[in-house]
Amino acid sequence: MQVKAISTSQELARRPHRRVIGLLVRTSLLLIGSGVIAGALAALPARPVDALYRPLAGPGHGRGLSQVGAFESARAGWGADRILAHYYPGATLGAVAPTPVRVRLTAQDGSSLDAFAATGLRVAGRELPPGQAAHLTPLPDGGANVVVTVGCDGEVLWQAPTDDPWIHPIDARPNRPVAEHLTVCGGPSYRGALGVALEDGAARTINQVDVEDYLLGVVPAEVPPDWADKGASEALRAQAIAARSYALAEQRYPYAQTCDTTDCQKYPGTAREDPRTAAAVAAAAGAVLVREGRILRTEYSAAPGGGEPADINTMDVGPAPGELLTTAPAGDPRTQAAVTESAAEVTESAIDAEYRRIGGANSSLGAPVGPQMILPQRAGIYRMYTNGMIIVTPTLGAQVVDYSRMLQVVPEVAGAQQVPPSAPGAALRPEAGGMARPGAVTPDGGAPAIGSPPSAGVMPLGPPAETVGMPPVTGSRPA
Repeated sequence: MQVKAISTSQELARRPHRRVIGLLVRTSLLLIGSGVIAGALAALPARPVDALYRPLAGPGHGRGLSQVGAFESARAGWGADRILAHYYPGATLGAVAPTPVRVRLTAQDGSSLDAFAATGLRVAGRELPPGQAAHLTPLPDGGANVVVTVGCDGEVLWQAPTDDPWIHPIDARPNRPVAEHLTVCGGPSYRGALGVALEDGAARTINQVDVEDYLLGVVPAEVPPDWADKGASEALRAQAIAARSYALAEQRYPYAQTCDTTDCQKYPGTAREDPRTAAAVAAAAGAVLVREGRILRTEYSAAPGGGEPADINTMDVGPAPGELLTTAPAGDPRTQAAVTESAAEVTESAIDAEYRRIGGANSSLGAPVGPQMILPQRAGIYRMYTNGMIIVTPTLGAQVVDYSRMLQVVPEVAGAQQVPPSAPGAALRPEAGGMARPGAVTPDGGAPAIGSPPSAGVMPLGPPAETVGMPPVTGSRPA
């Protein structure tokens, strides 16, 4: 059973902004053909995927470590290494570098992602201050529609599509303080980032988190932390190694390695974290069990009677430790502007190339006031600037135009008022189908695409910083 954290703010703890987002979810999902899985969420390193997965937890399957037996053995003086050698004979200890794991949050299935953090968060390239919540709905192109509100259910501040379907904490480094954790509106809190994807037309929510941070939530949910007070700290350390190995050997979905229920390992986010199990995780940091050079999917249970040693040749294996995607040492993301600019140059779009050619911010167009957007009927893309726009279509190529010419190029809006950028901070209320009414603003103060379909998103400009190096999802869910 999932344990929900208590929010520190009644305003933020109310259930998500369903009135604004519900129609966006339904409209977006209708655009997906059956059997299609959205692909911009990065896949994990490619390897053979086992066809079947057995549920892990349960007080009787008896495969691998017995938590009851580990407790009794630790009290008898056994160390974690001896406990693991007894239950997984033939396995050897290996080590992994810091690495992320992606966890499907099953309680969120079919829902938008609605979250906030006490210190604020980052979404769609912008930093939100405390008191604001972000709502993400997955789109067919792998991006997401973002709605930002005051609190979880307050006034809508802005709305825009993004090619980065993640809500990021203010600081992406592991082992961050409680105030920086992302909290699902009306639900648990999580370390790391929260993102969305589509699977067979249904919305999924994913927690991407450093594996050591992940174990801070798993270990106390699987075994009682007070074992440390009963002379069984080594059982907690053995549990941490088994849980780390199990998670890193899994790959259940194209968008996530594992799940948060007892079908995988119990993971209630930060709700059950305890300093005693945290000490056990730290004491065994990076340790995994390996069979023939590959991480062993170390099944375990609460089997009574102490359990029996397992035949590790009947257990699945995952990647080798060196094949895991490692997490580069991270600095404060607010100091990484130079790196971001360099990455943008590598993936320069047609609009960016034309803007650079005419002189950039020193040109007559002035500074950008919004993201790249899709034209009505998907005729091309455009971006708004202080004094005009750049439009790119297959027939016209890149064209620099002012607002009046924009209305001539796009006849559908000929009868509308001219659309200069709205005043920053103007309120936005999405109409039916997720469309913004005239006067709405994007995060940068620009007008949203007029007449764009709900699925319209910004043109892909490359993966988000947190997922650089991950290939796009191309596979399908294992049978």
